[in-house]
Amino acid sequence: PFVLSSCGLLCMCADPTLAEMGKNLKEAMKMLEDGQRRSEEENGKKLISGDIPGPLQGSGQDMVSILQLVQNLMHGDEEEEPPSTRVQDIGEQGHIALLGHSLGAYISTLDKEKLRKLTTRILSDTTLWLCRIFRYENGCAYFHEEEREGLARICRLAIHSRYEDFVVDGFNVLYNKKPVIYLSAAARPGLGQYLCNQLGLPFPCLCRVPCNTMFGSQHQMDVAFLEKLIKDDIERGRLPLLLVANAGTAAVGHTDKIGRLKELCEQYGIWLHVEGVNLATLALGYVSSSVLAATKCDSMTLTPGPWLGLPAVPAVTLYKHDDPALTLVAGLTSNKPADKLRALPLWLSLQYLGLDGIVERIKHACQLSQRLQESLKKVDHIKILVEDELSSPVVVFRFFQELPGSDPGPNVVPAPSVAPSAVGRERHSCDALNRWLGEQLKQLVPASGLTVMDLEVEGTCVRFSPLMTAAALGTRAEDMDQLVACIHGKLPLLTCTLQLREEFKQEVAGTAGLLYVDDPNWPGIGVVRYAPRSAGRTPGVGPRCPACLLTQDSEARGPCLPTGPEYKSMKSCIYIGMASDDVDVSELVETIAATAREIEENSRLLENMTEVVRKGIQEAQVQLQKANEERLLEEGVLRQIPVVGSVLNWFSPVQASQKGRTFNLTAGSLESTEHTYVYKVQGSGVTPPQTPSAARTRQRLPGQKPFKRSLRGSDAVSETSSVSHVDDLEKMEHLSGGQDAPEADSPEQHPGPPAAEAEQPRALQDGAQRPDDGRPQVEDPESLR
Repeated sequence: PFVLSSCGLLCMCADPTLAEMGKNLKEAMKMLEDGQRRSEEENGKKLISGDIPGPLQGSGQDMVSILQLVQNLMHGDEEEEPPSTRVQDIGEQGHIALLGHSLGAYISTLDKEKLRKLTTRILSDTTLWLCRIFRYENGCAYFHEEEREGLARICRLAIHSRYEDFVVDGFNVLYNKKPVIYLSAAARPGLGQYLCNQLGLPFPCLCRVPCNTMFGSQHQMDVAFLEKLIKDDIERGRLPLLLVANAGTAAVGHTDKIGRLKELCEQYGIWLHVEGVNLATLALGYVSSSVLAATKCDSMTLTPGPWLGLPAVPAVTLYKHDDPALTLVAGLTSNKPADKLRALPLWLSLQYLGLDGIVERIKHACQLSQRLQESLKKVDHIKILVEDELSSPVVVFRFFQELPGSDPGPNVVPAPSVAPSAVGRERHSCDALNRWLGEQLKQLVPASGLTVMDLEVEGTCVRFSPLMTAAALGTRAEDMDQLVACIHGKLPLLTCTLQLREEFKQEVAGTAGLLYVDDPNWPGIGVVRYAPRSAGRTPGVGPRCPACLLTQDSEARGPCLPTGPEYKSMKSCIYIGMASDDVDVSELVETIAATAREIEENSRLLENMTEVVRKGIQEAQVQLQKANEERLLEEGVLRQIPVVGSVLNWFSPVQASQKGRTFNLTAGSLESTEHTYVYKVQGSGVTPPQTPSAARTRQRLPGQKPFKRSLRGSDAVSETSSVSHVDDLEKMEHLSGGQDAPEADSPEQHPGPPAAEAEQPRALQDGAQRPDDGRPQVEDPESLR
């Protein structure tokens, strides 16, 4: 006998080996769950010799070092990782489940007779408890790690039951009469391919049953069409083998008409298997009739691990069959104790939680979905896709807004792989906005466990399935209120973005040089591309335009302006992100066009300057060569001889002036360097013009952010504008004070040179500011020293 402590470890036991194992496990759990503890730095490293890895050298490592290594590998650098990637707190019930794996390893060392009795007791108890909790009377249980493995074993059991000679003749029996497995079109992806790979069947043995198109839910299996498919297969000599129904589809949580499907399967001798998240509600006091009909099926797959927040707990497949030999051949039962010990973690966890704990967790998840569903009904522009409003534990919703479709304008360039119809463009636009909304909500409320998915009919939606996430994430009712508040906060941004799209398209169509790119997959105002007036300049304008727009002002980043992905038929584009109702679209488009034109002009100026510089260099080389020839004629030939020239220069030095050439980029002309060597100053002949700015669009009021509409009425004076206006006044007073300060100073306060000497630098300064011949007027070169 042993007692479980509150942390899920063994504290007292008559067996000394089991007590020691419990003590070590307790120490291990403490070290692994301490997320704040940091790894100790090693002072020195031992030299590794030979081919043996470092951790295996020597006499081994102690338990503390090994667990510390495991912790470092689990947590890593948590400061750099996002919160969603960190290890979650599993709680005490998780400790019990983890303890089951350690106990299973220890129990496997017992003698065969004790091991057989213990494993039989664990397996029978767990099977009985699950059948009673989920209302599946007289059933057997198969525990498996892979969630789909149970269905594959059930298919083998169905094959052995329907094909009596399968054990002897093998696949020759299947060749003469091919089996057919029916799957719903709303089944989870990859299920049919997994079954064929596990059973060795060809893909034609799968039959995809469509969902309802006229009546009922569009995510429920069409029973009438299924009956027609069964009759057609029988006429072709095939054998309808198994039907997989859903009690909560993987996408939206809808339940098939299991009662009607059961009648159809009994009529044609088909095995009925049910799976889905709604099977968890069988443990509650009130169960809908559609889900309650699953208790009459031939088999069902349960996933109690996610439902109850238990890590490393196997899935369970409950089935009914009277022939133990066939179940043994199919692999549903085993004589190996290790296979029976798979139920040990669940056996411990169910005892720890009790019936009240199990029901409370499932009931809490259903209440969370009901709370979110009731709150979303009051939110405009949110559509809820729920089959049964009273008992559905899955909530699927999406943002929608009806906008009148409009045909593309003359300057619209359709992006590749985009639907040409207006309905298709609106569908893609809403999908992009819903995808953006789902990602934002996942970041703002990580405890909600939201997922973004794409449905064939509805499009992109956001799904909340608390039965699969609430127990592990610890989702509370307050998280649902926060989620609804975040949706309210994002709706104005979504609606305004949709409304501004048409205005943005019209503004771009009316602006010369801009082309509107119809890309509804982008969740923003729109996509624009600049068409240069000169050919061959397109690649340089697109990538550099957003960078210039973002450097104008840090507050100009309300609408996002990144460069988009490169299309095959068109180079780069400018993607305008989400925006609010106060964005001035006309100013935004005008700024983009002005910035693009400025970049184009600068590119043209750079190309012209390159040619001018090249010609200037050639001209400078010619002039310098001519100056060298003149110097040779002036100095004579004797001075060029090494020894004679040195003696001659010693007796009769030559006063040679240093001559060079400088290229004025502003004027585009060559100038002599004589002025530089004489006055030790490098002057410019022409004052450079002012650099044009891309912000020369519409003048803004003090404090008004870029791309924002003008404020009206009493709202014209805001806190931001007031602060900015005060700053402008202070700057003007400072500048005016700095100009008047020299006149206010008196000679007594600032003693200095006489008035005549003091006026000389001012005259020099005035002369330098008002050139007559392109150079500064200098009266006295000594004054520049």
